[in-house]
Amino acid sequence: MMRADDLPRLLRGTPGTPHTLDEHNSVFATTTSIPSPLEELEAAGVFGRGGAAFPTARKARLLRSQRGHHKSVIVNAMEGEPASHKDAALLSTNPHLVIDGAEILASIIGARRVVICVARNNTRVIARVTKAIHERERRRSRGVDLVLQTPPWRYVAGEESALVHWLNDNESLPQYRPQRPNILHVNGHPVLVDNAETCANVALVGRFGAEWYRALGTERHPGSTLVSVTGAVERPTVIEVAVGTPLRSVLSLANADPAPQALLLGGYGGTWISGEHLELTYDNESLASIGASVGAGVVAVLGREGCGVVETERVVRWMANESARQCGPCAFGLPAMGEDLAQMSAATRDAKLAHERLIERCAEIMGRGACHHPDGVIRLVRSALDVFAEDFAAHDRGEACVGAGSTRHFLSVPRLEHEGELIWE
Repeated sequence: MMRADDLPRLLRGTPGTPHTLDEHNSVFATTTSIPSPLEELEAAGVFGRGGAAFPTARKARLLRSQRGHHKSVIVNAMEGEPASHKDAALLSTNPHLVIDGAEILASIIGARRVVICVARNNTRVIARVTKAIHERERRRSRGVDLVLQTPPWRYVAGEESALVHWLNDNESLPQYRPQRPNILHVNGHPVLVDNAETCANVALVGRFGAEWYRALGTERHPGSTLVSVTGAVERPTVIEVAVGTPLRSVLSLANADPAPQALLLGGYGGTWISGEHLELTYDNESLASIGASVGAGVVAVLGREGCGVVETERVVRWMANESARQCGPCAFGLPAMGEDLAQMSAATRDAKLAHERLIERCAEIMGRGACHHPDGVIRLVRSALDVFAEDFAAHDRGEACVGAGSTRHFLSVPRLEHEGELIWE
């Protein structure tokens, strides 16, 4: 029996070896009866693990109020963040836990179908999800329909409106949504979109109850969470920690550099923070004090020998290439920011002017995109200008900082996609 304060919860089992349905039901044996799943979900305080941290019960209640007999639950396991591998790790170990949670959400909102979306280049996860679906289909004659969809991989394809747009037989492009939350539709029918890790947390509440679930985490954000740790680590890894774990402990558990120069939190549209803030805890309340958040569950570690200017330039140039190009801020603004950073990174004689232009572009572009992609890039850049202020000043003077000449890059940035296979720098 799983104790409430035991870890791992979500990753219980052998990493990369998925539980069969029988093994899953044994490991996650139900210990309580849940008469009202929605009320239990509200009491548990489950929040979204896809980046926005939106209360899951609130989203489910909103969809429950919608009319329609053909609603769906969409499990978003696209994982467009290059530094994120948490959903892949989860579905490679406990795919049935994710499906359990999706089926609970389906029962709450009155959905007849669960659609699991995995990027088509992630063939290993596709095979494991396919096997899990077949296991369930052999065991029952009724229940919600389980469907696997494999959209093309790209950064913006995992944004929920882009994912729904693709499911409606269109391109994987984010859609303009002036108000949130709003109801998304597939073929005219309301859908609930939740991240794979969110669904797994819903399953834990359904099997063990709200009181058990809240034994870990903070008052506002209970439970455990998955963290993709990359950069200055022995090797990129996914760990599970209680929400509210000190950042210093997160690094220790991941065998990461214990005294890093900086951390990039939340993903490539996230926030750089100085390595001096390791006393903070890994939760949104604590991180908000320095303008950061958990975001997509990524901690990228920059070693002392690295250059924050160079790393930021690499990410921004890639993010500019990954934009939907549906509006001016993305199509023209982001590439221009990348060029500014390239001049600063190379410490050219125009670096200081590029620095001034970059600051102006951030002010001009922020909040003007059709989606939030440019806002994430600006958040990254502004945090870099703050955290690496001394390095930027050195580059402006034509004096590349200590890490600028290093041949080692700490952040993995895809440079090419060829026939579904990513090549990394």
